[in-house]
Amino acid sequence: MTAAFIARQEGLGSRFDAIAATDREIAAAFARRAAQVDEARRFSEATTPAEASPGGRWTAAMVAEREFVSELAVTLRLPQRTAETLIAESTALADDLPATRAALAAGEISYRHAQVLVRQAWTIPAAGKPGFEAALLRTAGHLTAAKLKYKARVLRERLHPETILARHTISLLDRKVLIEADADGMASLWLYDTAERVTAAHLRVSVTAQSLQCPTETRTLTQLRADVLTDLLLDGVTPTSATSGTTGGSGGVSGGVGVGVGVGIRATVNVTVPVLTLMGQSEEPGHLEGYGPIDPETARKLAGGATGFTRLLTHPETGVVLSVGRDRYKVPKPLKKWLRLRDETCRFPGCNNPAGRCDLDHSLDWQFDGLTAHDNLANLCGGCHSLKSETGWTVTHLPDGFLHWTTPTGRTFTTEPAILIHTTLPATNAVPPPQKPAPDETEPPDPPEPEPAPF
Repeated sequence: MTAAFIARQEGLGSRFDAIAATDREIAAAFARRAAQVDEARRFSEATTPAEASPGGRWTAAMVAEREFVSELAVTLRLPQRTAETLIAESTALADDLPATRAALAAGEISYRHAQVLVRQAWTIPAAGKPGFEAALLRTAGHLTAAKLKYKARVLRERLHPETILARHTISLLDRKVLIEADADGMASLWLYDTAERVTAAHLRVSVTAQSLQCPTETRTLTQLRADVLTDLLLDGVTPTSATSGTTGGSGGVSGGVGVGVGVGIRATVNVTVPVLTLMGQSEEPGHLEGYGPIDPETARKLAGGATGFTRLLTHPETGVVLSVGRDRYKVPKPLKKWLRLRDETCRFPGCNNPAGRCDLDHSLDWQFDGLTAHDNLANLCGGCHSLKSETGWTVTHLPDGFLHWTTPTGRTFTTEPAILIHTTLPATNAVPPPQKPAPDETEPPDPPEPEPAPF
């Protein structure tokens, strides 16, 4: 071996040692965070008031718990469910698996390794946890997290008091489908279901894709699988040529049409198309609701198949009602659509529930003279709506749909609208209510109904 080769190996070795040292420091930081989260939880529980504020629906313990979880979530920029999991993991490391937390603090394992032990140990009886932990920690520092998970699952099966059939029956309740946005106009669809159903579904897609292969077929088997699955989901048959539907806004036009052709259930998607893009004079991307930017050519194709359009510009030009002041509590349909496109999701920090499944909340409550207006309304999912109503969280509207949230401890966070739609109206809470608008002629008037309870 030459001197240069030896020097190179030594140089790389020292750098790998430095990387390993940093990784141990990261693990130790995770251990400190777990200890701090658990200490904060204990402090919150110990200082919870005996009684809740008058007029609330939640108990004092519920208010304290939801305030703690929600503020931890926004502090760490986590979804609330993820924050709840972090709290549970931190508690488990403190109470049930102290040796795991010690190994994490020493940098012997990563936080991913610690999570494997915690999540597999949750359903093991207390008496079996020390042995479970000791058996796995002997080799955890030499295994990848995936290898450790497999080993932990095998050991858990031997220690679990319930049969796998009983646990499988309970796990059936967790089946779900998720969508994950990706770059360059792409996205992933995830299915979580029983092993036999998922395996069978994958086999059907694969067999169908293989049957389409021929000398003139240019698509790979992987591409064929994706096309077959999409065709089956959209139309129930394969093959099909799909077109998509659109609705839009923000300085552009919009329309609506179902996704897919042929038989089957049709879905509708919303896409914002800037006017100049639609006219071919700009290459500014469109905006697909629930996803984000899409290429201008796709946006133009979607707009070309739309059955109608809604303009979403500034108030003097659109006729889209941005306020009905104090004339009515119920939000008019055009304003509902405008707010759905502006917000796209729940507007509480970190929440991604779609606006279509949210409530329209009067930020300044109707009962306190709040207006039914674009700058006093925001989409909040049921959980976040209740959180705002029952706890110390408050919200203030800023221009152009930005929301300024203040936590129960006085810290502040700002959420942005999904689409920035400039309005030329002054702040509606600072001026006399506008005249009651004429009924929207493009859709039937709302039937008479009693005013709902204010929130």
